[in-house]
Amino acid sequence: MPPPTVSSKARVYTDVNTQKTRDYWDYDAHVPSWSNQDNYQLVRKLGRGKYSEVFEAVNISNNEKVVVKILKPVKKKKIKREIKILENLRGGTNIIRLVDTVKDPVSRTPALVFECINNTDFKELYQKLTDFDIRFYVYELLKALDYCHSMGIMHRDVKPHNVMIDHQTRKLRLIDWGLAEFYHPAQEYNVRVASRYFKGPELLVDYQLVRIAKVLGTDELFGYLHKYHIELDTRFKDLLGQQTRKRWEQFVQTENQHLVTPEALDLLDKLLRYDHQQRLTAAEAMQHPYFCKIHTCLSVYLSPCSIYTSVRYTPVCLPESMQHLYFCKIHTCLSVYLSPCSMYTSVRYTPVCLST
Repeated sequence: MPPPTVSSKARVYTDVNTQKTRDYWDYDAHVPSWSNQDNYQLVRKLGRGKYSEVFEAVNISNNEKVVVKILKPVKKKKIKREIKILENLRGGTNIIRLVDTVKDPVSRTPALVFECINNTDFKELYQKLTDFDIRFYVYELLKALDYCHSMGIMHRDVKPHNVMIDHQTRKLRLIDWGLAEFYHPAQEYNVRVASRYFKGPELLVDYQLVRIAKVLGTDELFGYLHKYHIELDTRFKDLLGQQTRKRWEQFVQTENQHLVTPEALDLLDKLLRYDHQQRLTAAEAMQHPYFCKIHTCLSVYLSPCSIYTSVRYTPVCLPESMQHLYFCKIHTCLSVYLSPCSMYTSVRYTPVCLST
């Protein structure tokens, strides 16, 4: 689709970069600090992508296991952008941690060094996940997305391949920030990002858009095009025809029915929208009733010297009578306070909710 003639701004975190100094987002002027690649010993190849090859490695100085992403020849500007974004996000919630930036002393080939996550391939892991597991990991992913958005950064390539999960420790990390970009209101961005089956409709053209219209319907599509003054190629108007929006219940099968609940379908419906202004933001999605069980099982641990020292999920939940959706807003605002000398010293409710 051609770009819209009506401008549109993000509903949240719109002016983050406007309010920051130029050196925060001007990656073109960024000068990365390069260490010596000899500090790391490659162990085995983990995979390869369009822009890089990835290896498991060991930090020789401390025997720490790391992941080394050796970059293929690309524009320096793209490398600077990825490094600057990773540095800005370092320490963020569920964001893969950049440990070091190195160069081969001879070839001068750049590489990025990351923390190592004991990941299970999603094709294997997803078959084993329970309903609670799925809610938990989607919630963890939303936390990562809300964090990067709050920092004025768009990932632009979210897909299963870029979500690392250590199921044993229930740790999730969002990886591969090579296509990420800083968000500036009214700036035009290249739509040739993300991967085909994980793109938003506004990034799609031709037959890919037709396939989505067969699910989401044509009435809302043409309403979206009209709202933003977008012209659709006349060829595709004929191809589209008149499509009725399908009910999500039509996609329920024997294999997935144990995971389907009314709140799951409602969340899906609120996320899969043509109009980006109508989709839930990451923070809004985290407040959806679908995650009520997660909120119920959230324990926030306090120490004498900090407000929040850690956040951990536990399967020890509230009594069943207290888990009803009626209490979802209460669960969201529940903080469980611990002291060093007792398991639960007090339970109190506060209007400061999880998304803050």
